[in-house]
Amino acid sequence: MDSNSLYYSLELVSGTGSTLSVEQRAALQTSLVMLKKNYKFHRVLFWGKILGLNSDYFIAQGRGEDEMQDKKNLYSLNCMDWSLLPPATDSMIQDVSKAAKSRFIGDPSYVYEYPEKKPEQEEDAVESEAAIKVIEESRLAVTVHLIEEEASVVPRGAFVKSPLGVVQINRSFGGLSQSEARKLDSFFHFSKAKNPEKSILEIGDLNQAIDFLDVLSDDIPKGETPEEFGLLRTVTRHHLLWLGLTFYHVPMTPQHGYIYIGDGAKNLDLPFLL
Repeated sequence: MDSNSLYYSLELVSGTGSTLSVEQRAALQTSLVMLKKNYKFHRVLFWGKILGLNSDYFIAQGRGEDEMQDKKNLYSLNCMDWSLLPPATDSMIQDVSKAAKSRFIGDPSYVYEYPEKKPEQEEDAVESEAAIKVIEESRLAVTVHLIEEEASVVPRGAFVKSPLGVVQINRSFGGLSQSEARKLDSFFHFSKAKNPEKSILEIGDLNQAIDFLDVLSDDIPKGETPEEFGLLRTVTRHHLLWLGLTFYHVPMTPQHGYIYIGDGAKNLDLPFLL
């Protein structure tokens, strides 16, 4: 959710349990403004909070000219002092999936270890144990990256892609209508398209400037109609794989966003719940 409308946006999702204390809101309102200035971001979003046993991680995201490519994630333990998260690489994702399976501790320097057996390059091929070590800061970077890739949602038309491939905010986006907001076809995953190939009939009905992302209706398993609640008729969606992520949109307004407040663990029981 955009830092410029943080108070208003938190109120929209407070009914789902996604909220912060008054002290945390006040600290974020000040520190995110300084963050935008110091790092020269075009805009700053409050991404959410990952719960730890000893401390919680508050996550912010700075964006540049290209809303999809120019993204940097930062974390804080006190809502005031921010540190950059390293970009998540394939090797980091693989190591984290093996070594870090418990709850977050709340200490960025905490080291997770996982013994892995590797054959030595000898004639007898005797197996030796080598420990995979992952610090919690790397695990945090991987978790935020995976949630972004799999669970971030935006309404159709909120972003446009220029002929040069730059993704930017659509300044003319006035929000979905009440009827459009009830359809899954009106919402996209805000990550690199994984199903770029479409049939000729599908392409004929699409606008290449705004239909460059994967639509939620193509997800497996199929989702349900978005929920509507409150006097403002706010549309919300809750991700079942990453419990704690809430997307919101107020129809007929450009107000939309998402926030994650959870323990950073995938809901691996999802196949048994459907």
